Amino acid sequence: MASVNSLASTLQQQLADALTAALPDAGTADPLLRRSDRADFQANGILALAKKLKGNPRELASQVTAAIPAGGLIKEIEVSGPGFLNVTLSDRAIIETLAARDADDEGRLGVPYNSAAGTTVIDYAQPNVAKEMHVGHLRSAVIGDAMVQILEFTGESVVRRHHIGDWGTQFGMLIQYLIEHPGELNHEGDGGAADGEAAMSSLNRLYKASRVLFDSDEEFKARSRDRVVALQAGDEETLSLWQRFVDESKIYFYSVFNKLDMEIRDPDIVGESGYNAMLEETCRILEESGVAVRSEGALCVFFDDVKGPDGNPVPLIVKKSNGGYGYAATDLSAIRDRVQNLKANTLLYVVDARQSLHFKMVFETARRAGWLNEDVKAVQLAFGTVLGKDGKPFKTREGETVRLQDLLDEAIDRASTVVREKAKDLTDEEITERATQVGIGAVKYADLSTSAARDYKFDLDQMVSLTGDTSVYIQYAHARSRSIKRKAGELKSQPHPELELAPAERALGLHLDQFAEVVAEVAAAYEPHKLASYLYQLSSLFTTFYDQCPVLKPEVPSDVAENRLFLSDLTARTLHQGMELLGIRTPERL
Repeated sequence: MASVNSLASTLQQQLADALTAALPDAGTADPLLRRSDRADFQANGILALAKKLKGNPRELASQVTAAIPAGGLIKEIEVSGPGFLNVTLSDRAIIETLAARDADDEGRLGVPYNSAAGTTVIDYAQPNVAKEMHVGHLRSAVIGDAMVQILEFTGESVVRRHHIGDWGTQFGMLIQYLIEHPGELNHEGDGGAADGEAAMSSLNRLYKASRVLFDSDEEFKARSRDRVVALQAGDEETLSLWQRFVDESKIYFYSVFNKLDMEIRDPDIVGESGYNAMLEETCRILEESGVAVRSEGALCVFFDDVKGPDGNPVPLIVKKSNGGYGYAATDLSAIRDRVQNLKANTLLYVVDARQSLHFKMVFETARRAGWLNEDVKAVQLAFGTVLGKDGKPFKTREGETVRLQDLLDEAIDRASTVVREKAKDLTDEEITERATQVGIGAVKYADLSTSAARDYKFDLDQMVSLTGDTSVYIQYAHARSRSIKRKAGELKSQPHPELELAPAERALGLHLDQFAEVVAEVAAAYEPHKLASYLYQLSSLFTTFYDQCPVLKPEVPSDVAENRLFLSDLTARTLHQGMELLGIRTPERL
């Protein structure tokens, strides 16, 4: 089905046509349309036109209103103040437009699908092999997963990439210890939550033991460094043991991502090691093209606008003076691969804001090398820090970084209390399932409802609250609408454009109409918090509608009841679709 124009876009076009007809000297003009608390919309564009044409804005506004066709979309239009146009839409137009969205047989609620969109590679959810995931890994995973869903829904071809930390000097220490203590990594499992815990427990134990030996035994330290050389040289035994660490870590990663209700696929995991064979060629290309130069033995890229505290230029080090490669070499090789082999038009990096300078230099280097250009762009979707209630980086009472697994388990426990208090006809099994959906949804929504660039406070009590801007509030609005549907029996969900709408019905209808535009805006600007805000406002408007516009009471005429059931159903569908794009479940019952 073709996409349905929103009320705002249709009105925008009618006003633009009227401006051109009434004021031909103005050329093409923007009505500057926006939502208003004085009417449905206000158009402010005539003020700028009056200045340009040296005319009286109120007189020009009157000429424009006379050129607008009567009936149809607009119920009332009045000139206000110094030439503003206050526009009230007809109830018929609201319901007819929503009916067209509801009739979308592909279930897209009028959101267009652009099959000609490009290819975006999203780099997100980047844990480290042989290390526990902590609260710092949460935002990249949650924001990245939401952007994957949103971009795919709008037609973008999305390639997921999980750039895990699976290479480097620490693996010499781990592998050497395992060679000398072969029974230390013997966990076998099928990847479930318990196996994930067991895998990480085994890895943790080995890491700590090898670190103690590395720090206290100079001979072991020397053997470990030799093992790094063997790993980088591709020694078969060393690579085989390295692969065991990677595989064991994946069991753990998958258990955490599964709890986060996120799909992580094996082919999408291309860690630092995946670009190892490209590093030398990347350095050669950069040096031969003059993009990188030798400085004190290291291969560096310099920038006029990047200076240290002493005022001297701070370079991007691509290859160290000892011959080792920095993160920049890997990141630049990844860009080459994603542009040249994956044919990406956009590279989206969901990475901590504290790495912004690094990526600024990497992207500029890639532009100088010609890998990024007018047709291929790289964007860092930078995110802030997760804070505790005290406004400081989130830590345990002992000052340790909070384990992600523990944090998610606690969220589910808190949600279980809320669900059990509200549950009237749910079995224990259903309560457990809902608690997981509510708890994980609460954690994700708290993250996604905050602008990614900002820090946010992690407060589980607030996150699982039934009031305020929380996922539970939205999930409850959805469940309430589904409850109305179940109780409606034989009553049809059917639009009635001929009816006059109550204020709460109009407000709900106008907001429902904005869904497609919000999704498009979020996809274009990589701002999932705007979708979260839209869904919260929709839930608030539905709550008012629910209180003021009964659907199933005997005294409500059947056509009014059918129209209200239609609005309720469309709200539920929109909440479900919107939350799905954020990676959050919407249970039918709560």
